[in-house]
Formats: sequence, C-alpha cells, structure tokens
Amino acid sequence: MVQQKLDGATIDRLLQEGLQEGHITEMIAAVTELHNGRLMPLPDTKEINKQLDPNTHDVMDPTLRKDKRVVVDPQSEDYGRVMDVNPNSVRDGVGENTRIEKVTRIALALQKLIRERAVSWTFGIPVQLNCKPENDTQKQVFDALKRIYYDVKINTINRKVARHLYGNTEVAEYWYPVSTEKHTLYGFETPVKFKVAIFSPAFGDTLYPYFDANRDLIAFSREFSRKDNDLQTRSYFETWTAEWHYLWSSDTTQTGAKTNNWQIVDGYPVQNAIGKIPVIYGSQPEPEWQCVQGLIDRLEKLLSNFGDTNDYHASPKIFVKGHIVGFARKGDAGGIIEGDDGAEAQYLSWANAPESVKLEIETLLRMIYTLTRTPDISWEGVKSLGNISGVALKLLFMDADLKVQDKCEIWDDYLPRRNNVVKAYLKIANLKQQGWQDAADQLMIEPIVTPYTIEDEDGKVSRLTAANGGKAIASRRTTIAKLGWVDDADQELSDIETEEAAERSATQGEFTI
Repeated sequence: MVQQKLDGATIDRLLQEGLQEGHITEMIAAVTELHNGRLMPLPDTKEINKQLDPNTHDVMDPTLRKDKRVVVDPQSEDYGRVMDVNPNSVRDGVGENTRIEKVTRIALALQKLIRERAVSWTFGIPVQLNCKPENDTQKQVFDALKRIYYDVKINTINRKVARHLYGNTEVAEYWYPVSTEKHTLYGFETPVKFKVAIFSPAFGDTLYPYFDANRDLIAFSREFSRKDNDLQTRSYFETWTAEWHYLWSSDTTQTGAKTNNWQIVDGYPVQNAIGKIPVIYGSQPEPEWQCVQGLIDRLEKLLSNFGDTNDYHASPKIFVKGHIVGFARKGDAGGIIEGDDGAEAQYLSWANAPESVKLEIETLLRMIYTLTRTPDISWEGVKSLGNISGVALKLLFMDADLKVQDKCEIWDDYLPRRNNVVKAYLKIANLKQQGWQDAADQLMIEPIVTPYTIEDEDGKVSRLTAANGGKAIASRRTTIAKLGWVDDADQELSDIETEEAAERSATQGEFTI
C-alpha cells in the first residue's frame, strides 16, 4: 500500500496545532512525516567521506592490508618465514626474534579528481542569464537580481553547490535577508541585503525534502547539531513551508545520541514573507565515481603490491652456481667475480611480469576515465596530441560535454528555482515602485550552462572568414576590444590610426633617387 502524502496546508495545520498546549501528538506526527518524506535513501556520508580521503582507503587500513612479521633468528627453524601481522592482537607484534616489515600502501585521490573535473567542466564558464526585459521596470528587476548575484559571488556558489552535489549526492541552498543600513545597490532604497547559505551532508546537515504526490517540494527540513553558548550540544530540526519557518531543538545524551524530545525554539515559528520555500534542493542517485569505485580499489591494490615487488626485486640479483672465491667490492669499476672450476654466476632477469602489470594499470586508468566520462587533461594525456584542429579538440572532449548536458537535467530545475526565489524576495523588498511586483512575476530568465571548452581561435577565424567570402568578420575596434589588453578600445584605435598617419606622412616626404 502506497503511503498517502500530505499537502503543505495539512503539514502546517499539524505543526501549528502541535504548538498548542496538550497537542504534542499532532506535532510529533508531522515531524515524523517530514523525516520519512524523502524520495531517495539518505546518502552514506561516512562511506563517501572515506572514499574522498585517500588516507582512509582500504589499502591504508592495516586490518585489510596487513603488515608482515619476519623471523630473523638464524637459529630458528622458521628463519626467514613471513607471516601477516594481526593488528587486532596485542601479542602479534615485534617479538624477540622477529621484526615488522611494513608493506607498501599507495592510495590515489581519483575520487576527488573525478569530482573536481566534473565541477570545472560544468561551471568553468559562468552561467549566462538569457533574459529580454519587455519594459524598463523588468530591466530594473533584472539588474537588481544580477547585483544580488554579484554580491554573493554566484559563480563561486555554483561551483560549491556542484562540488557537494557531485560528491555527497545532494545539496541545498537557503536564501535569506539580513538587516543593514539603507542602500540603493539594487536600484532602490532598502534596509536589507540578501545572503545565501549552503546545506550539505559534508557540513553535518541531514536533508529532508518533502514532496507531495505530484513530486512538488512542499516542505524542506534539515537536521543538524551544534554546541550552544551554555556548552551543551543540541540537535536541531528546521523546517520551511510556503507559509512558515519552524525550528525545534532536542537535548543529546552524554554519548551524543539525540533524545527526540523536540521543543520549539523561542521566537519560532516565523511567517514566511515570500510565500514560497526559500530553499533550493538538488540531488543525484550516487557520487560521480561510484561506477568505478571497484576499479580504483583494484588499482590501488595493484600499485601497492607492485611497490612491494619492486622493493624486493628492483635491484639486480645474481644467481651463483658452484663456489665463489672472491667478489668485487661495491663501487669498483670493472669488478671481477672469482670462482672455482665449474662455478657460474648470472643476473636474474625479470622480463614479462612488469609488462602484464603495466598493461593492467593502463587499462584500469583508461576505464576509470572512460566510465566516468572524465577528460584526461594531464600532461601525459595531452603531450602527444600536438597541434590539432578545433574540430578535433571538440571531438576529443565531446564525452565530457555530453556529460554536462546530462547534468542539465538537474540544473535546468535547480537554477530557475533560484531565480524565482530571488525574484520573490525582490517583490517584497521594493513595494514603493508601481508595477514592480508584476514585472518580477512576468520577467523570464533562462540560465544557460555552457560546458568548458578549449577553443581553437585560429581555426575558428579561418572558418568564419572563408564563410564570409574571405572578407573581414570583425572591425578593428571589435578585435582590439576582444583582445582584452586595453581598457579603452576607442582610445587604442585612435592611437593606432594616429601612428599609421604619421608613418604615411614620413614615407611620402622621403627623397627618392
């Protein structure tokens, strides 16, 4: 039987009734419903953090990759024997006739690399806001929105949000006003500024979006813990609906466990002035590297084992047959080994084993990049490309571009909702100007996410020039401005024309024979 979802009005009614004396049951029922309203399971934050930190990978765990205990007593029957060290046993350590041989541990931060490349490819180029205001009032609203984004450094916010989403599988941002001195930065006089806070499992936030039967977000909650001024650690549960903002607190036990004895915090609930949830939420099913986690584990184990092998066999070893009388000293040039009749000495060769290991390492790396659609832009990956055309570059990184297009299934919902929340705040921030509220409602803003691309400017100009019949495709002033070396393109063009006129005058005045 499918659980019937509550609507926003019902949740608010239960929460409001629960605030009344003797109606605690209704509040507990509403809070429980908000806890259970997620569409996806909670992310395994502990496991994700472990994968992101190379120092906590399996290959670094002595219980999974055990050190070795070597018997060093020549008189012992087990002389030279190698045994695994049991880290869970206090007696299985260095004995009187043994020593600990540390194994090689090589951990790679490939999970971070995959995440960071995805972030850079998505928001390496700032998001463009495609908007065509139909009148001056709409233009003022659009200018105010862009100023707010400038103040909060929206390009940095985009990268942070993507980093948490691609790594921790979900993220939310909360927009809120703060009181300040009156200013006109937004094009009108107001005593508030707008700020944004990021909620993420990486910060200790547990997110509880609540969707109705139509999968519309009708409530958003987060649970977190903090140490208050009385040095007591408390759990907090915070909820936003279209009408109200609630905050409950619960004491924790000495072991840090919450008691679920929720009490409303003084001053709450607070009415939501904009009439919509001021939180934008985004999620994806799994971390960017989840499909290759097993390959990364195998690669780390392979490199670590190969490191141990190198420790034993990288230096040349000589196999001797018969009796050796004398051996050259270390550092002697042209040293001679002297032996009895029939004695033989030869270097042990290691021909095929490293090639098989090398092949597997290269295959694992290639599959990790391929399956995660991560471009290999390391020096080793690009030095062999040489001077290739812009078309070849686009084909080379096409898979990464397509990955960004797939991610737009998330961002095409996330970014417009952000615009709508900011516009809702602007509607109540400027009540004096006639028609401001209608202009904010009617203003259409389309965010455009552009995958990061490497442009071949020479090739692009050549193609456009050819398409234009070999004629110029830009004026000199446009070219100077596009170059970006000067602040005033008009003045620079004027200086160039003055210098050219002076050169022509000097040439015409020269004597000829």
